[in-house]
Amino acid sequence: MTTLDLTGAPAAPSRPRLWTGRVLSGLVFLLLAMDCAMKLADLPQVKQAAAGIGWPAGLDRTLGVIELACLVLYAIPRTAVLGAIVTTGLLGGAVAAHLRTGDPLFSHVLFGVYVGLMAWGGLWLRDPQLRALLPLRR
Repeated sequence: MTTLDLTGAPAAPSRPRLWTGRVLSGLVFLLLAMDCAMKLADLPQVKQAAAGIGWPAGLDRTLGVIELACLVLYAIPRTAVLGAIVTTGLLGGAVAAHLRTGDPLFSHVLFGVYVGLMAWGGLWLRDPQLRALLPLRR
């Protein structure tokens, strides 16, 4: 159950919870920023990996722009929840693409799930309103 302050609003997170959330969110930001930069730079390794999972040639830059939009939304506190939602969709597509091609489960297929869990976990830990909306139950 979420604790409330005197005004009835969710209580601010504790300092360790807040910093754990910031670190998780920062890791997600760095991972997505690196992936986005690699796609926008049009690196040969990205083109090769995209071809390996069946993406048409030239789609990597389009995906990079979409990923950049998701990243910007996630990085801005007012739009972070929307950013987490659209990032989850993007990561779900990556999971489906890797699953379809038979890539290794724990390193490739589930990597998007790991990043998605870190994105939502970091946001949940640092946002009292999200914790009030999605409380953990015993």
